[in-house]
Amino acid sequence: MGAAEVVPGVSGGTLALIVGIYQTLINSIAGLILSVRQLVGLAPGKASSRVALTTFRSLPWRLLIPVGVGMVLALILGAGIIEPLLEEQPIAMKALFFGLVIAGTYVPAHMVTKVGGWSPSYLVIAVISAVVVFFLTGLPQGTLSDPSLILVFFSASIAICALVLPGVSGSYLLLTVGMYDPTITAVNDRNFTYLAVFAIGAILGLAVFVSLLKWLLENRARITLVIITGLMVGSLRALWPWQGTEGELLAPTDQVGIALVLFVGGAALVAALLLLERKFGETEEQRDLLKS
Repeated sequence: MGAAEVVPGVSGGTLALIVGIYQTLINSIAGLILSVRQLVGLAPGKASSRVALTTFRSLPWRLLIPVGVGMVLALILGAGIIEPLLEEQPIAMKALFFGLVIAGTYVPAHMVTKVGGWSPSYLVIAVISAVVVFFLTGLPQGTLSDPSLILVFFSASIAICALVLPGVSGSYLLLTVGMYDPTITAVNDRNFTYLAVFAIGAILGLAVFVSLLKWLLENRARITLVIITGLMVGSLRALWPWQGTEGELLAPTDQVGIALVLFVGGAALVAALLLLERKFGETEEQRDLLKS
């Protein structure tokens, strides 16, 4: 997930959905936010450190700690390894992630079939979602050499929403508004002032968005999964390997062979994960979604 967030066009939420930990992460983030609200008195009832601590301890830390550590390490390594690879081998890298995402769309699409199926109206909603993201990923990329900390704060608060929303890439949102290069540079240069402001903006943005997303998954699972499917399909535009300097889509020309191999490899990796899931049964969180 951390490595995915470095790649414009790929959402960490997409990979969380594929491997079956998506709703657990959403519920855990919501629980963490609730514990803070309980501590400062913004939750129902009086402020209580005991209640806040109980909520905090109830979170699935055996999952969250390794996921969090892995994401941080992958973000740091990804900024130094994946980002240069994207510049040097853009066709090959995009083909790999294109295969991952296109195969991953099976997950929410299949879950829709289990919670009521695909009616014509839901197909329309999915298409609209895909078109919106397709349009957004086609916007011209901006460039900022020295962004203000206020801009860093608000950019982070918006981009972080993409972390937990499959099909929407936080990196691509940063790229569109010209904040991607400054952020990658800040990570590589260990610019802790920039990173601290970015982290604060991300935390506050996540606190506002994740509660809504948690409610949707618990009470409107079918239409939420339909929209997620559309978002993932639309995001494929950003990962098309052959693009012009302004992001226009081009016909396959260079490195077609290697692109095809990596595309199939990415799709095969997701297929292997799905086969393992089928062998060992649905995850607990997928069963919870299907009951919603």
